Amino acid sequence: MAKTSVAKSRAMSLHIGLNSVSPKHYEGWSGPLAACEFDANDMEALARSQGIAAKKLLTKAGTRKAVLAGIRAAAKALKKGDLFLLTYSGHGGQVADSSGDEDDKQDETWCLFDGQLIDDELYFELSKFAAGVRIVVLSDSCHSGTVTRARPEPPPPGMRAKLMPADVGLRVYAAHSKFYDDLQNSVAKAAGKASLADPDAVLATLAAQGGRVQSIAKQFKAAVVLISGCQDNQVSLDGDHNGAFTGQLRRVWNNGKFSGNHAQFHAQIVAGMPASQTPNLFLLGPAGAFAAQRPLTV
Repeated sequence: MAKTSVAKSRAMSLHIGLNSVSPKHYEGWSGPLAACEFDANDMEALARSQGIAAKKLLTKAGTRKAVLAGIRAAAKALKKGDLFLLTYSGHGGQVADSSGDEDDKQDETWCLFDGQLIDDELYFELSKFAAGVRIVVLSDSCHSGTVTRARPEPPPPGMRAKLMPADVGLRVYAAHSKFYDDLQNSVAKAAGKASLADPDAVLATLAAQGGRVQSIAKQFKAAVVLISGCQDNQVSLDGDHNGAFTGQLRRVWNNGKFSGNHAQFHAQIVAGMPASQTPNLFLLGPAGAFAAQRPLTV
């Protein structure tokens, strides 16, 4: 009897680390940080140790075009059972939400080198992955107060926060409002209001439920686990070699000796963090079975 061959799962990753941004696109602000490229280098090495085909974008290479191209290439290549790891280390920011119902609503962003990537864009790109693809997003950056509206606590003296200052954010949005407004509206139009959950609503739902880990946004065909560096009213801290979140993640991972599931991975990361920075975890799509797996299992 002929043996039935079983196709091996494929795994890809994209690691983004920005120690600065282009002042040309951020109204004179360069946002200097120290450890973000180290974070991306270390996460790339971690991915490769698990047999994941990894790609890295550092500072000037971390453009909107390059990041979106990397995510879209993975979405095109990966099928049911495959794995995609996306990591980001850099500043978080915000722009006014022009596509929602609340006039004062703010959208979270990643500050890429030549412009911000809005959370709506990221969620829309993730929604285009095939059913059954497993996705992990690890974001070592600051939230922008989308849920709580509370101003984040300042970092301890001498520490650098991965948060674009509010005054810079206002200047950047004022100078480029048409670009960001058109971008949000085009994403909303492409997604369709009934076909994709608003990421802000996902976060609000999670907060209202006391932060319990749940699978929300059923419209996602892929299973998505997101772990971010801090809560909405906190800041993620930069370091000399790793950001606080990435450094603790690497300690918990312990060169591959970690054997728990995603929820346990998150819990152990939280346990080693200062009280001022509590990483967040939530799921999108049919992620229950995936969340019960060991992280980065190919």
